[in-house]
Amino acid sequence: MRGRSPSAIVFRMRRFLIVDDHPLFREALASALRLVDAEADIYEATSIEGALDVLDAHDDFELALVDLSLPGTTGFSGLVRLRSARPKLPILVVSGHEEPAVVREALSLGLAGYVPKSTSKQRLAQAIAQALAGDVYVPEAPRSAAAETGPSDESRILKRLADLTPQQLAVLELVREGLQNKAIAHELKLAETTVKTHVSEVLRKLGVTSRTQAVIEVAKVDFEAMKKP
Repeated sequence: MRGRSPSAIVFRMRRFLIVDDHPLFREALASALRLVDAEADIYEATSIEGALDVLDAHDDFELALVDLSLPGTTGFSGLVRLRSARPKLPILVVSGHEEPAVVREALSLGLAGYVPKSTSKQRLAQAIAQALAGDVYVPEAPRSAAAETGPSDESRILKRLADLTPQQLAVLELVREGLQNKAIAHELKLAETTVKTHVSEVLRKLGVTSRTQAVIEVAKVDFEAMKKP
């Protein structure tokens, strides 16, 4: 059987996204990526809004390297928004926060790993390789701490919020403001039956049975920072 000619073979470079507001660190992350894949197709963003714009404009990203401390975010709000908008995108957090509790709660959102910014370029490249292989990279100290303590209330709620779609997050925000289904439908330009379905799904995903319980649960985290611009 005759093989395909070289011109018939389609080669696609692996595509990566770096989300960090510091130019020098974006350069360092790109350098680590190229240790893993010299032909990497690398895109950059300086905010969650910018990252979402890049993801809307391009498909098939293999991995996103994301800083926790970005403009317009508080705590894990940026991660929650990114996970909500692109639940299948593997995310490797590269952050200056090294506290075990922070690492543990971030990983509870289903990340591909967490790498402190103090990590060497070679170790960062190793973490990227592990994430691409489908493994979760955890730094050694938080790895042992995670085995000793369970997830906090905040990490549990954040994980549930990450399961909400962007539309469901928008509905939940209006529920927090006290709006009923008809008013929410008018605000979001949706059918009232659609809003009712969204509210039911929000309650189910949050593990509560009433709007009041949902508001109480969300009050335990900084939900205000998760609002869409």
